[in-house]
Amino acid sequence: MDFHKQCLYVVATPIGNLGDFSPRAIEVLQRVDLIAVEDTRHSGRLLQHFAIQTPMQALHEHNERQRADSLLQKIEQGQTLALISDAGTPLVSDPGYHLVRLAREKGIRVIPVPGACALIAALSAAGLPTDRFRFEGFLPAKAGARRQQLESLKQESVTLVFYESPHRIEETLADMQQVFGAERQAVLARELSKTFETIRDGALAELSQWVDADANQRRGEIVLLLEGAPQQDEDEIKPDAERVLKILLRDLPLKQAAGLSAEITGVRKKKLYARALELKED
Repeated sequence: MDFHKQCLYVVATPIGNLGDFSPRAIEVLQRVDLIAVEDTRHSGRLLQHFAIQTPMQALHEHNERQRADSLLQKIEQGQTLALISDAGTPLVSDPGYHLVRLAREKGIRVIPVPGACALIAALSAAGLPTDRFRFEGFLPAKAGARRQQLESLKQESVTLVFYESPHRIEETLADMQQVFGAERQAVLARELSKTFETIRDGALAELSQWVDADANQRRGEIVLLLEGAPQQDEDEIKPDAERVLKILLRDLPLKQAAGLSAEITGVRKKKLYARALELKED
Protein backbone atom coordinates (compact mmCIF):
# COMPACT_ATOMS: atom_id res chain seq x y z
CA MET A 1 0.00 0.00 0.00
CA ASP A 2 1.21 3.50 -0.82
CA PHE A 3 1.65 5.39 2.43
CA HIS A 4 2.31 9.11 2.35
CA LYS A 5 4.00 10.89 5.23
CA GLN A 6 3.44 14.38 6.60
CA CYS A 7 -0.21 14.53 5.53
CA LEU A 8 -3.74 14.19 6.96
CA TYR A 9 -5.67 10.98 6.27
CA VAL A 10 -9.47 11.16 6.57
CA VAL A 11 -10.49 7.59 7.37
CA ALA A 12 -13.99 6.08 7.28
CA THR A 13 -14.79 3.57 10.03
CA PRO A 14 -17.62 0.98 10.27
CA ILE A 15 -21.14 2.16 11.08
CA GLY A 16 -21.90 -1.20 12.67
CA ASN A 17 -20.48 -4.33 11.09
CA LEU A 18 -16.75 -4.46 11.81
CA GLY A 19 -16.26 -6.48 8.64
CA ASP A 20 -16.77 -3.24 6.69
CA PHE A 21 -13.46 -1.83 7.96
CA SER A 22 -11.15 -1.89 4.95
CA PRO A 23 -7.61 -3.36 5.13
CA ARG A 24 -6.28 -0.05 3.81
CA ALA A 25 -7.98 1.91 6.61
CA ILE A 26 -6.57 -0.44 9.24
CA GLU A 27 -3.05 -0.17 7.84
CA VAL A 28 -3.21 3.63 7.65
CA LEU A 29 -4.31 3.86 11.28
CA GLN A 30 -1.49 1.52 12.31
CA ARG A 31 1.17 3.57 10.51
CA VAL A 32 0.24 7.19 11.28
CA ASP A 33 1.77 8.96 14.27
CA LEU A 34 -1.50 10.19 15.79
CA ILE A 35 -5.24 9.66 15.32
CA ALA A 36 -7.70 12.50 15.97
CA VAL A 37 -10.90 10.86 17.24
CA GLU A 38 -14.36 12.09 18.17
CA ASP A 39 -14.49 10.06 21.40
CA THR A 40 -11.37 8.35 22.77
CA ARG A 41 -13.36 5.71 24.69
CA HIS A 42 -15.53 4.77 21.71
CA SER A 43 -12.67 4.71 19.21
CA GLY A 44 -10.40 3.04 21.72
CA ARG A 45 -12.55 -0.10 21.60
CA LEU A 46 -12.43 -0.13 17.80
CA LEU A 47 -8.66 0.33 17.68
CA GLN A 48 -8.12 -2.34 20.33
CA HIS A 49 -10.22 -4.83 18.32
CA PHE A 50 -7.93 -4.37 15.31
CA ALA A 51 -4.71 -4.24 17.37
CA ILE A 52 -4.07 -0.62 16.46
CA GLN A 53 -1.84 0.95 19.13
CA THR A 54 -1.46 4.42 17.61
CA PRO A 55 -1.94 7.27 20.15
CA MET A 56 -5.25 9.17 20.04
CA GLN A 57 -6.28 12.75 20.68
CA ALA A 58 -9.87 13.90 21.10
CA LEU A 59 -11.24 16.20 18.42
CA HIS A 60 -14.97 16.92 18.69
CA GLU A 61 -17.44 19.71 17.98
CA HIS A 62 -16.62 21.51 21.23
CA ASN A 63 -12.83 21.72 20.81
CA GLU A 64 -12.16 21.39 17.08
CA ARG A 65 -11.57 25.08 16.42
CA GLN A 66 -9.13 25.31 19.32
CA ARG A 67 -7.17 22.14 18.54
CA ALA A 68 -7.09 22.15 14.74
CA ASP A 69 -4.08 24.46 14.48
CA SER A 70 -1.97 22.55 17.03
CA LEU A 71 -2.76 19.23 15.30
CA LEU A 72 -1.70 20.59 11.93
CA GLN A 73 1.50 21.96 13.44
CA LYS A 74 2.42 18.35 14.20
CA ILE A 75 2.13 17.58 10.47
CA GLU A 76 4.24 20.62 9.60
CA GLN A 77 6.86 19.29 12.03
CA GLY A 78 7.00 15.96 10.18
CA GLN A 79 4.26 13.78 11.65
CA THR A 80 1.43 12.02 9.81
CA LEU A 81 -2.10 12.22 11.22
CA ALA A 82 -5.40 10.47 10.66
CA LEU A 83 -8.92 11.70 11.41
CA ILE A 84 -11.80 9.36 12.30
CA SER A 85 -15.27 9.88 13.76
CA ASP A 86 -17.30 7.58 16.01
CA ALA A 87 -18.74 5.80 12.98
CA GLY A 88 -18.82 6.26 9.22
CA THR A 89 -17.15 8.94 7.14
CA PRO A 90 -15.78 11.99 8.99
CA LEU A 91 -17.36 15.39 8.21
CA VAL A 92 -20.70 13.84 7.14
CA SER A 93 -22.73 15.19 10.10
CA ASP A 94 -19.56 14.61 12.15
CA PRO A 95 -16.63 16.82 13.24
CA GLY A 96 -13.63 17.50 11.01
CA TYR A 97 -14.64 20.32 8.67
CA HIS A 98 -12.50 22.98 10.34
CA LEU A 99 -9.49 20.69 10.53
CA VAL A 100 -9.68 19.70 6.85
CA ARG A 101 -10.40 23.26 5.72
CA LEU A 102 -7.43 24.64 7.66
CA ALA A 103 -5.19 21.84 6.38
CA ARG A 104 -5.99 22.73 2.79
CA GLU A 105 -5.45 26.43 3.49
CA LYS A 106 -1.99 25.56 4.83
CA GLY A 107 -1.18 23.46 1.76
CA ILE A 108 -1.17 20.20 3.72
CA ARG A 109 -2.14 17.16 1.68
CA VAL A 110 -5.48 15.61 2.68
CA ILE A 111 -6.02 11.97 1.64
CA PRO A 112 -9.45 10.29 1.91
CA VAL A 113 -9.69 6.60 2.80
CA PRO A 114 -13.28 5.73 1.76
CA GLY A 115 -15.57 3.36 3.58
CA ALA A 116 -18.91 3.12 5.32
CA CYS A 117 -21.38 6.03 5.25
CA ALA A 118 -24.97 5.69 6.50
CA LEU A 119 -26.19 8.25 3.96
CA ILE A 120 -24.89 6.31 0.95
CA ALA A 121 -25.79 2.91 2.41
CA ALA A 122 -29.40 4.02 2.91
CA LEU A 123 -29.65 5.53 -0.57
CA SER A 124 -28.32 2.35 -2.18
CA ALA A 125 -31.07 0.21 -0.66
CA ALA A 126 -34.04 2.60 -0.48
CA GLY A 127 -35.37 2.23 -4.00
CA LEU A 128 -35.78 5.99 -4.41
CA PRO A 129 -34.15 8.00 -7.24
CA THR A 130 -30.43 8.47 -6.62
CA ASP A 131 -29.42 10.47 -9.70
CA ARG A 132 -30.09 13.62 -7.70
CA PHE A 133 -30.49 13.87 -3.94
CA ARG A 134 -30.19 16.45 -1.18
CA PHE A 135 -28.66 15.58 2.18
CA GLU A 136 -30.03 17.71 5.03
CA GLY A 137 -28.28 16.01 7.95
CA PHE A 138 -30.09 16.42 11.27
CA LEU A 139 -33.19 18.62 11.35
CA PRO A 140 -33.48 21.26 14.12
CA ALA A 141 -34.46 19.88 17.51
CA LYS A 142 -37.09 22.56 18.16
CA ALA A 143 -40.46 21.95 16.53
CA GLY A 144 -40.91 25.42 15.02
CA ALA A 145 -37.49 25.50 13.38
CA ARG A 146 -37.89 21.93 12.19
CA ARG A 147 -41.21 22.65 10.46
CA GLN A 148 -39.79 25.82 8.93
CA GLN A 149 -36.90 23.90 7.40
CA LEU A 150 -39.24 21.22 6.07
CA GLU A 151 -41.45 23.91 4.51
CA SER A 152 -38.43 25.25 2.64
CA LEU A 153 -37.96 21.79 1.10
CA LYS A 154 -41.59 21.21 0.14
CA GLN A 155 -41.13 21.82 -3.59
CA GLU A 156 -37.78 20.01 -3.94
CA SER A 157 -38.07 17.39 -6.67
CA VAL A 158 -34.92 15.50 -5.63
CA THR A 159 -34.74 12.68 -3.07
CA LEU A 160 -34.35 14.18 0.41
CA VAL A 161 -32.17 12.46 3.02
CA PHE A 162 -32.12 13.18 6.76
CA TYR A 163 -30.45 11.78 9.85
CA GLU A 164 -32.70 11.65 12.90
CA SER A 165 -32.33 10.70 16.55
CA PRO A 166 -34.57 7.99 18.05
CA HIS A 167 -36.25 10.28 20.57
CA ARG A 168 -37.41 12.71 17.85
CA ILE A 169 -38.41 10.30 15.08
CA GLU A 170 -42.14 10.33 15.99
CA GLU A 171 -42.32 14.13 16.01
CA THR A 172 -40.35 14.40 12.78
CA LEU A 173 -42.60 11.95 10.92
CA ALA A 174 -45.67 13.84 12.18
CA ASP A 175 -44.20 17.14 10.96
CA MET A 176 -43.35 15.60 7.59
CA GLN A 177 -46.92 14.44 7.18
CA GLN A 178 -48.15 17.94 7.93
CA VAL A 179 -45.77 19.58 5.44
CA PHE A 180 -45.42 17.03 2.63
CA GLY A 181 -48.75 15.23 2.94
CA ALA A 182 -49.61 11.81 4.37
CA GLU A 183 -49.19 10.04 1.01
CA ARG A 184 -45.63 11.21 0.23
CA GLN A 185 -43.48 8.08 -0.13
CA ALA A 186 -40.60 7.64 2.30
CA VAL A 187 -38.08 5.09 3.58
CA LEU A 188 -36.91 4.59 7.16
CA ALA A 189 -33.50 2.90 7.39
CA ARG A 190 -32.45 1.98 10.92
CA GLU A 191 -29.34 0.35 12.43
CA LEU A 192 -27.70 -0.14 9.03
CA SER A 193 -25.20 -3.03 8.92
CA LYS A 194 -26.07 -3.98 12.51
CA THR A 195 -27.93 -6.97 13.94
CA PHE A 196 -31.35 -5.31 13.91
CA GLU A 197 -31.02 -3.56 10.56
CA THR A 198 -34.43 -2.46 9.26
CA ILE A 199 -35.34 -0.79 5.98
CA ARG A 200 -39.04 -0.02 5.59
CA ASP A 201 -40.77 1.93 2.84
CA GLY A 202 -44.28 3.34 2.58
CA ALA A 203 -46.34 6.49 2.75
CA LEU A 204 -45.45 8.89 5.57
CA ALA A 205 -48.73 8.10 7.33
CA GLU A 206 -47.97 4.37 7.22
CA LEU A 207 -44.42 4.78 8.52
CA SER A 208 -45.62 7.08 11.28
CA GLN A 209 -48.19 4.53 12.47
CA TRP A 210 -45.61 1.75 12.35
CA VAL A 211 -43.09 3.71 14.45
CA ASP A 212 -45.77 4.78 16.94
CA ALA A 213 -46.88 1.18 17.41
CA ASP A 214 -43.45 -0.42 17.79
CA ALA A 215 -41.01 1.03 20.32
CA ASN A 216 -38.17 -0.98 18.75
CA GLN A 217 -38.36 1.29 15.70
CA ARG A 218 -37.53 4.23 17.92
CA ARG A 219 -34.07 2.91 18.76
CA GLY A 220 -30.64 3.19 17.19
CA GLU A 221 -29.29 5.24 14.31
CA ILE A 222 -31.94 6.36 11.79
CA VAL A 223 -31.80 7.61 8.21
CA LEU A 224 -35.01 9.03 6.72
CA LEU A 225 -35.37 9.29 2.95
CA LEU A 226 -38.20 11.16 1.29
CA GLU A 227 -39.40 11.02 -2.29
CA GLY A 228 -39.08 14.36 -4.06
CA ALA A 229 -42.04 16.47 -5.10
CA PRO A 230 -43.44 15.74 -8.59
CA GLN A 231 -41.53 17.77 -11.16
CA GLN A 232 -43.53 20.58 -12.64
CA ASP A 233 -43.63 21.11 -16.38
CA GLU A 234 -41.20 23.95 -17.05
CA ASP A 235 -43.58 25.19 -19.74
CA GLU A 236 -46.67 25.01 -17.54
CA ILE A 237 -48.78 28.09 -18.04
CA LYS A 238 -49.42 29.44 -14.57
CA PRO A 239 -52.34 31.75 -13.76
CA ASP A 240 -50.25 34.94 -14.00
CA ALA A 241 -48.95 34.00 -17.46
CA GLU A 242 -52.42 33.17 -18.72
CA ARG A 243 -53.71 36.46 -17.39
CA VAL A 244 -51.05 38.35 -19.39
CA LEU A 245 -51.96 36.37 -22.50
CA LYS A 246 -55.67 37.11 -22.13
CA ILE A 247 -55.05 40.85 -21.70
CA LEU A 248 -52.86 41.03 -24.80
CA LEU A 249 -55.34 39.02 -26.88
CA ARG A 250 -57.90 41.78 -26.40
CA ASP A 251 -55.97 44.19 -28.62
CA LEU A 252 -53.32 42.18 -30.51
CA PRO A 253 -53.33 39.48 -33.18
CA LEU A 254 -52.97 35.96 -31.79
CA LYS A 255 -49.36 35.43 -32.94
CA GLN A 256 -48.20 38.81 -31.66
CA ALA A 257 -49.96 38.34 -28.31
CA ALA A 258 -48.30 34.93 -27.83
CA GLY A 259 -44.87 36.33 -28.71
CA LEU A 260 -45.14 39.28 -26.35
CA SER A 261 -46.52 37.07 -23.58
CA ALA A 262 -43.51 34.77 -23.98
CA GLU A 263 -41.12 37.71 -23.55
CA ILE A 264 -42.95 38.88 -20.43
CA THR A 265 -43.51 35.53 -18.67
CA GLY A 266 -40.67 33.30 -19.90
CA VAL A 267 -43.08 30.58 -21.05
CA ARG A 268 -42.34 29.17 -24.51
CA LYS A 269 -44.05 31.00 -27.35
CA LYS A 270 -45.24 27.74 -28.90
CA LYS A 271 -47.00 26.78 -25.66
CA LEU A 272 -48.64 30.20 -25.36
CA TYR A 273 -49.70 30.18 -29.01
CA ALA A 274 -51.44 26.83 -28.53
CA ARG A 275 -53.19 28.16 -25.44
CA ALA A 276 -54.17 31.32 -27.30
CA LEU A 277 -55.85 29.19 -29.99
CA GLU A 278 -57.82 27.38 -27.28
CA LEU A 279 -58.92 30.70 -25.78
CA LYS A 280 -59.99 32.01 -29.17
CA GLU A 281 -62.06 28.88 -29.82
CA ASP A 282 -63.69 29.25 -26.41
